[in-house]
Formats: sequence, structure tokens, C-alpha cells
Amino acid sequence: MSRTPLRLYMSVSLDGYIAGPDDRAGQELGRDGGRLFNWLDDRLSEGINAQVYAEAASTGAVISGRRTFELAGRWQGDHHDGVPIHVLTHTIDPADEPPGSAKYYTDVDACANEARRAAGDRAVLVHGAGAAQALLAAGQLDELELHLVPVLLGDGRRLFEPAGHGPIELEPVRRLEGRDATHLRYRVIHSWESQR
Repeated sequence: MSRTPLRLYMSVSLDGYIAGPDDRAGQELGRDGGRLFNWLDDRLSEGINAQVYAEAASTGAVISGRRTFELAGRWQGDHHDGVPIHVLTHTIDPADEPPGSAKYYTDVDACANEARRAAGDRAVLVHGAGAAQALLAAGQLDELELHLVPVLLGDGRRLFEPAGHGPIELEPVRRLEGRDATHLRYRVIHSWESQR
């Protein structure tokens, strides 16, 4: 890949949910949504789950949707290691000063370009369904790292909603079996690549 990759990292149920129903402040993962993150109990041990967590923590910048940013308590301005946090939002209130290294963007391309520049030769970690969908629609999302959890939540917040952009091809890059999650990485095949 010739450009710094923007890589979505998301835990997801087999039926496509990233949070249970009624996700809100105080219940950030929705009802029963915490089940999607049991694999993180292994993040400081040895093995596949720890490896995947370490990779996410070694990224050079973060892009988040505004809703995810707020539900996560704005990460108190530091997602990991002081890397810049780029927050996609529909509107910016000049009186709302984001904490730490966070900065708001309404322009998807500007957000992606700034995040790549900030990350240098490391990948950019992408969080949130809204951010993922906006970046994918703009041709900016390069990879999906999905932590597939063997549970059917039945309801909640979906990772991908119908977007009207037609099919987007993905190339499998790797599959790792961890405790309570299968870690799948796909490369997005952008439309300009398939037209070569």
C-alpha cells in the first residue's frame, strides 16, 4: 500500500452489531454490548488477542466519529500514547474546545489527510460506525480489522447500514483465532483499483 493506511478497528457480533440496544452515556456499549469486548481481557497477556491489541495501540493517529468520541468520554484527550485524535463531526461549536490532542473536522478528506500526515509511517486507527461509513464513502478507508465475536446480539447499533454506494470488494489479508474473537483483516479494493 503506497499511502498510510486508515484501518477500522471494531469488535462486531456475528449479526453485525458493534453495541447492544440503548447505547448512551452511562451505558456506552448498550445492553449486553460488553460481550463484544471480552477478548480484551487478554490484552496484557501473551497470545493472539494481546498481539492484536498491541497493533492497535501502535498506530500513529486516531480518527473517530463524534458520537464514539463522546461516548468514550473523549478519552480524556489521550486515546493512546498522546497520538493525535481526529474527530469527524457534522458541526463544530467554536466554544467546544476538544481535550488534549483532539481536533474536530467536518470535511472527511481533510480529516483523513491530516490523520495520515500525523501518523507518519504508522497506520491510522479508525473508531466508530459513522466515521467508517463516511471514510468508506469518500474512498479514504483502506482496511477493516474486525474482531468477530461469536454472539448474536439481535439488536443494537450496526457497523454498516445501507448506504446506497453499491458493492465494495474486500480482499482478505489475514485471519487470527483468539479467545472469544476471530480477528479478520480486509483490504478495501477501491473503485480506481478495479478499473485498472
